[in-house]
Order: sequence, then structure tokens, then C-alpha cells
Amino acid sequence: MTAFAQRVLIGAAIVLAQLLSIDAAAAGPHRAPRPQHAARKAASKDVKEVPIDMATLATQVMLDRAGFSPGEIDARSGTSTGRALDAYTRNGGDASALPQDVLTDYTITEEDAAGPFTPSIPGSMMQKAKLTALDYTSVAEMLGERFHASPKLLARLNPDAKFAAGETIKVPGVTVHDEGGEAAGSSAPAAIVMVRKRTSDLTVTDDAGKVLMYAPVTTGSEHDPLPIGEWKVRGVERDPTFHYNPALFWDAQASDAEATIAPGPNNPVGVVWIDLSRPHYGLHGTPEPSKIGKTESHGCVRLTNWDALKLAALVKPGTKVVFAE
Repeated sequence: MTAFAQRVLIGAAIVLAQLLSIDAAAAGPHRAPRPQHAARKAASKDVKEVPIDMATLATQVMLDRAGFSPGEIDARSGTSTGRALDAYTRNGGDASALPQDVLTDYTITEEDAAGPFTPSIPGSMMQKAKLTALDYTSVAEMLGERFHASPKLLARLNPDAKFAAGETIKVPGVTVHDEGGEAAGSSAPAAIVMVRKRTSDLTVTDDAGKVLMYAPVTTGSEHDPLPIGEWKVRGVERDPTFHYNPALFWDAQASDAEATIAPGPNNPVGVVWIDLSRPHYGLHGTPEPSKIGKTESHGCVRLTNWDALKLAALVKPGTKVVFAE
């Protein structure tokens, strides 16, 4: 057993009794709701189900509440969760203090069910440019982002749910931020934002060196490497449009032209753009939270939309941003 596996199992007995009924439901045969487009947006009915790893789920909820984001909560003990747990313990966190209230009830409202939604998001930038908005594709995707969870996990926690108005479902008991990215008692000003290429993570500290936020990130590629150095925040834009310039993208199609992509959570830069003093570079959200820390970007630093919102509430023009190896 690895050291990480040993850590996440510590204290698991505290939460297992509360969650056994959900674990059993997840292990049994059932069909998840049909996804409205790509498999990343909802649970696939063809995936062979295994029991939900309740210890890892409890660990991810604990980390999220403490400000050490594991990225998308999926009850899987991946690299981002392991790195967040290491950062949490290095900064005085108790890995054995797993929460008992891992899950909470949420009743889907009429407003939730009403959307608006964009049922299908095309892959081509030229096709995206034809849309008037890039909203969530479904209630499941919207609630996944609100509760920092994979839509697949929500479907497994609620195997009989149709994600319709009036239904009460189980969701991870995370701290839900408002549209400005702030939660009650938060918003201490950041002194420095540190992005590390080697570990694909971001740490925000105050003047005293206290960690205000930790999150996994995606940081460039062989074609567009992270520009190592020190930069400053120039401004923050929420619900940004995306100005696509194919000349800046090594993998652009020859037929592509400059285009403006409408705002929305499925916009290529998500719900927040934090502009930097380095031209064409920023810290921003993403329409694909499951890929954070795992895939390459076009040089900029991507976070989940909820982590990007939290970061936006901590920075201001002039905040120092360091890109390090």
C-alpha cells in the first residue's frame, strides 16, 4: 500500500457508516442519465460501476473545504488529490480528521432546471463562434460545477435521479462560493501567486506567507511552454468573451479565421480571465475540469472554474505572479 493510500484511509471508518447506503447503491446495477453531448459532461451508462471510494471522497471534501483544492471531486485517488493532501499536511493540516458530513442534500430548483443550457458544444472554434452563448449543457453539469464534482460522481451518488426540478439529491458538502468567487469569511488579499510547472499547481499566499489557496493547474506544453519569470496581474474579467486568433495557436486549422467566442462556462477560458503583464497570457477557468493537471494548454494557466473564481477574489491589479519550474 502506498503512503498516499495509507493517508486517505486514516479515519475512513468515521464516514463509512453514514455513506454505506449510497455506496451500496453505486455498486448495484443501474443506468446513469444519458449524456447530452460528450462523455465528460455526464455519466456514461456503459461504464462498469465499482463501489465508490468513500475514504477518497471524504479526503477530497476535506481538502476542498480547507482551501487545498483536489480539482474535480471524483472519489478517485489521483495525482492532484495526492499533491493537495501533501500541501495540506505540510501546512499543518490533519489528514486523519476526515469530515462526517461528507455529503449533503440539495433540492433542485425550478431556476436550476430552467437553465439556460447549450445542449451541444462543438469542438471547432469556428463552430463555437456561431453560438450566442456557451452555457452549461445540462443540470448535471451545472450542479457538478456548483459542488465541485464530476457529473459522473453525481449520477453514481444518485442512481435514480433524473436531475429535474423538485428532486432532492446527494452532493459533496463543499463550501459553495458566490458568483464573485467569495465565501463567508474569505477574501484576504494575496501577496503572491506561485505557479509551479513541475508539480502543476498554484499556491496563493498572504504577506505573512500563510497559504490562502492551493489548486491544481495545467501549465502549457512543448509547443507553448510556461513563460518562467515574474509577472503582475493587470485585471480580472468575469464571464469573458474569448478572442480567438489562430496565429497564436500552433494547432489551428488552416481555414480558421479570427473570431469572438461568446461567454459562458463552456467558453474556452471558462468563467474568469485574470490578465497578466505578459502579453496574451492569463490565469483562467476551463470547460473541462476533469482535465486540469492532466493535459496540456496553449501556454496559459488553467484552473477549474470554481478555483478560478476563488483566485479572482484574492487578486487585484499589481498582484505578483511567479511562474517557476
